[in-house]
Formats: sequence, structure tokens, C-alpha cells
Amino acid sequence: MTIEQLKFEFIKIYQENIKRKGSEELLKWILASDFFKAPASARFHSNFAGGLCEHSIKVYKRLVELYEQENLKNPKIVANINYENLAIAGLLHDLCKVNFYKEDFKNVKNEFGVWEKVPCYSYNEDMPIGHGEKSVMIIMQFMLLTKDEIAAINWHMGGFDKRVLGGDSSISHAFEKFPLAVLTHSADFLCTYLDEETNK
Repeated sequence: MTIEQLKFEFIKIYQENIKRKGSEELLKWILASDFFKAPASARFHSNFAGGLCEHSIKVYKRLVELYEQENLKNPKIVANINYENLAIAGLLHDLCKVNFYKEDFKNVKNEFGVWEKVPCYSYNEDMPIGHGEKSVMIIMQFMLLTKDEIAAINWHMGGFDKRVLGGDSSISHAFEKFPLAVLTHSADFLCTYLDEETNK
């Protein structure tokens, strides 16, 4: 899909599902940012222009699938989750990456052993406050989040979160308490490793 097609799909899903007070202001902020042309990462999954939007849509779709499967098997577990929750967690979990990457160049040896400059992305972090927690803070400048949504977005990296790697066990409590957090991490993990490509 082209960047314009991805942008159209993102906006359609967003406006059909997210009706909360402040959501239109948040969408305006997203539209004014580099969200639709940014990569999802510098070196790994969806590391190409438009990758962030594409990843966000894929996570949302995986999240809906996981929710609907769980709803068939054990509806009590997901009884407090609705489609607005899914859209917020899926589409917005990586807002921390907005205005984060910049186009750059790096030196790489080609197949003949000669150094040459190739395009890449580098980091341009103006607010170094973490990953999931930064997304939560950005969203809450515009609209309120439920506890479930906060936990889902905050811990969507699962065991790859720097806090977990540093020994923080809060994620276990969040996963026990908030099924949306488990589903969001699962959707993000599946998209990153099964659904998405890396631009070598």
C-alpha cells in the first residue's frame, strides 16, 4: 500500500472507533506530525517510510483478531474490552516514535569491499522518557485513557521493555490484571516477527 492509502485506512479506523473527548485534537496532532511517513524502527521491522502507520494498522487488526478469538473461548476474560479500547491500544501504542527518526546516511562496505554511503534512519529523541510510557503521556495530553489502555500501551513491548530488562516486575501484575495489555503485547509481537518485513 502507498503512504496515502495507509493514511486513509488509519484515519478511517480511527474515526469509526475512537469517539472519546479529545480524540479529534489528537488526530489533528498526528496529521501534523511525521507519523504517516515515519518508519516503525531504524534497523528492524518496517524500517521504511510509512512503516510506523503500517505497523500500527497491522497491530490493530491482529488485536481485533485476538480479542474476537478470546471472546469466543472465554468471554468473561475480555468482557470489559470494547472496540474503542482496541483501536486506541492498537493504533496509538507507538506514538512515542513520532518525530523520533530522521533520514541519515551511514558508511557500509559494498560487495566489492568498497565503502559507500547508504541511506538509513538515525534517532532524534527530544523527550527521552521511555517507550510505552511516552506514548501514554502523548495521548493523555489530548484525551483520557482507561486503566486498561494505559497498561496495554505502557507494557506493549513485553519482556523487551527496558524496565523489564532492568528487573522491574510490574509487567507481571499488569498482565494479570489487564487482559487488554496481554492482547496488545501479543498483537505487537506477532506483527513485528511474523507479519512485517525489514528493509535490509
